[in-house]
This record gives sequence, C-alpha cells and structure tokens, in this order.
Amino acid sequence: MSASYDAAAVAALADQPVSWQDKALPPGWWGRTVREILADRPRLSQLPTPLLTLSGPGMRHNLATMARWCADHGVELAPHGKTTMAPALWAAQLDAGAWAITLANGFQLGVARAFGVRRVMIANAVISPLQLRWIADELAADPEFEVLVWADSVRTVEQLEAARSAYVGPDARPLDVLVEIGGAQGRTGARDAETAVAVGEAIASASTLRLAGVAGYEGAIAHGADDAGLEHVRAYLQSLADVHAKLTDLYDDGLTPVVSAGGSAYFEQVAKVLGPLAPAARVVLRSGAYIAHDDGYYRQISPLGSAPRTDGDRLIPSMHGWVRITSQPEPGLAIFDAGKRDLPFDEGMPEPQLLRPRTEGDSPTPLTGLTVRKLNDQHGFLTFDGEPPVVIGDELRVGLSHPCTAFDKWGLIPVIDDPDAADPVVVDLVRTFF
Repeated sequence: MSASYDAAAVAALADQPVSWQDKALPPGWWGRTVREILADRPRLSQLPTPLLTLSGPGMRHNLATMARWCADHGVELAPHGKTTMAPALWAAQLDAGAWAITLANGFQLGVARAFGVRRVMIANAVISPLQLRWIADELAADPEFEVLVWADSVRTVEQLEAARSAYVGPDARPLDVLVEIGGAQGRTGARDAETAVAVGEAIASASTLRLAGVAGYEGAIAHGADDAGLEHVRAYLQSLADVHAKLTDLYDDGLTPVVSAGGSAYFEQVAKVLGPLAPAARVVLRSGAYIAHDDGYYRQISPLGSAPRTDGDRLIPSMHGWVRITSQPEPGLAIFDAGKRDLPFDEGMPEPQLLRPRTEGDSPTPLTGLTVRKLNDQHGFLTFDGEPPVVIGDELRVGLSHPCTAFDKWGLIPVIDDPDAADPVVVDLVRTFF
C-alpha cells in the first residue's frame, strides 16, 4: 500500500486480459494480458484505426512541469480525476506530489476507493442518503481515508446532516464540507457572501459535519484569457478569499482549512489571488487536463499553453487521434473512419497534423491545408482545396481538443514512446473506468 493509494491494485491492472470489449486493440491480442502484450514491444502499426493514444514522454513532462510549478508558487494540487478516470494516471499524479484526487460524484469515488486512494475531494454536493451512508462506512473502516464534499446552500447542509445523523453515532468521524461559492451566470455555488457565510455557519453547527474551508470553480464563469476575462476571474477568486476570512472563527482549532479553486485554464490567477492565504490555509488547485494537455482549447487558454501567462515550461499536447481515409466521394472531400464516438469535438474539431509513411522506412509528412469540417457518429469529413493530399488507405495523426471528452470514449488507451516517429512503440495500455 502506497501512502496515498493501493499500488498493488494499480499494478494488477497489467495482469488483466484484454478482449473484444477493448476497441483500441486488434483481435490477435484478445485473451492476452496487458503485461504479455507489452513484453513484445508492439508498434503503432499493429493497432487498428480509429485510435486514441497518449504520449509517454509528453505526460511525464507535464506531470513534472505542473508539480514544479505548484511547488514554486506555494500551492497544492488535487487534480480532477474525472478527466481521465484512469487509476494508473491518478497514481502517477499522486507520485508526482499531488495532495489528493478530485472527483465529481459517488460512482467516481467508488473507483478511487477500489484503488485505495486515501484523500479525495468531491467537487460537488453529495446528498444521496445511500451514498452518504457508504461514505460513512468507508470513513469508519479506514481511519486514513479522507473525503471532502461541497455545499452551496443551508438546505444542502440540512440534507447532509439529516442523512448522516440518522445513520452514524455521536462518535463517528465528521464529514468535511467546503462552502461552495459561485458567480453570476456560473454553475453551482452560493451567489453572495451572506448566503455563503450562512452555509458555513450551518456546517459548523451540524453534529456530524465539519467546516473544512471554501471552494469554487472559476472556469464556469469565464471562457477567455483577455484582460477583461482575467479580471473577472480575479474578482471571483477574491470573493472566495473574502468568504474564507469571514469564516475563520468557525474553523476547528488546529484545522488547516482548504481554499480550493483552479481548473486547467486559470490556475496562475488562483496562485496570485489565493496563494497569499498559505500557509494558514491550504490553497489547492484542481487542474485535471494538464496531464494530457491538448492541441485545441487548452493549448490556447492554459497559463502554460502556446501563449504562456506565467513562468515555467510549457505543457506538451500528449493525446492524439489516428484515423484512416476510407472514401473520396467528391472533389475536395475525404472521409475518415472516426467520429463523435471516437474523438472529442465539443471544444473544437480534430486538427490534421501528420500523414503516416506510405512506405516502410519513410518519415511522417506534416500536413497543411486540410480541415476537419464536421464529425458524424463514426465518420469524419476532411476538406481541402486543389489536388487531393491524401488517398484512400492513408493514415493520419490528428490533434485533439479537450481531454475531458476524449478519455471517456476509450476503455483502454495505448501509450506510445514518440508520437512523431514513423512507427512508435506501444509502452503501456491505460485502463479507464467511466
């Protein structure tokens, strides 16, 4: 058992046989374990399309870059595990120094507990009595297990207290709850300081709960990195700091309260505004997309993306799609074999990048002048001007936008040693649980 997760359970994933349920893998691999497959050092050319891959070197760079950045700026990291739902990647994040794993609901918490994750933040309200009873049982069974949940209304606190007080005894460990602060036109979260303070007071007064800090998500209230957008983010983050200050006298003696914000788009603003609260408070980022980064939304908006807004190494896009041209039905159009069921599309279409070698020994060819116009369920529409730069049978690498809607389409994802190579080596197979 690791200090923060069950390393044996994570390692045991390599002993699971693959099957027809794993769409990334060829029939010749069915029935073999991940460990057996990797021992042969298979190549990308042995895998069918469509395909999603991860870059091993790229992810290692991103893990080290984010860990170093957090350490340099005096903040902690609890990466949002919903991005990948891959315990092996959670383990890598925890090994790199992450304080906790963030999740979004009870099912995801169940996955984390199956792999022994010891500290979890649920960035959501958990009010299902069944889930609250299970969490109470987990807290009772494992003294080292820690979980924090959110509440944005007194009614939510009343629901938490009613469900728990009917189930746990007076000596049960309290459930740690953070007051969630929101913003106009945002998602959940108390919309004003008065409401937020009332929520904090209700938590502190409850017999089975403990007020553990404040939290929020600035990504729900801003979508750009211009001066106006960043100022809006800073104003919102200041509202978290202000509520935290109003709640100071309600925190238990000896408790280091958590003040948490920061997705993958504005974490440098969190460090600027909330960082000064440390060490009296534990300032926790929840960035999740950084491990894969991307060639779309996060490349453009991440503080460590293509136009960096902070110090530190840039993140490396480390997820790619691989597609094959299957039809050229009319001039200026080619159809490939991947669609919405295979590749993310909600934050931008795939970006054609490389043509894999048509002849063994050749190098990949960079692609320009091609655009993915749209995706159907299982087809992609590639458009171009002039003579066709691709022919039926060609295999292309495409850049992708938005990791959060990429991982969920694949139950087993190959990790390769070099996405720019003519025929990369598959060095790992990452299992997801969605």
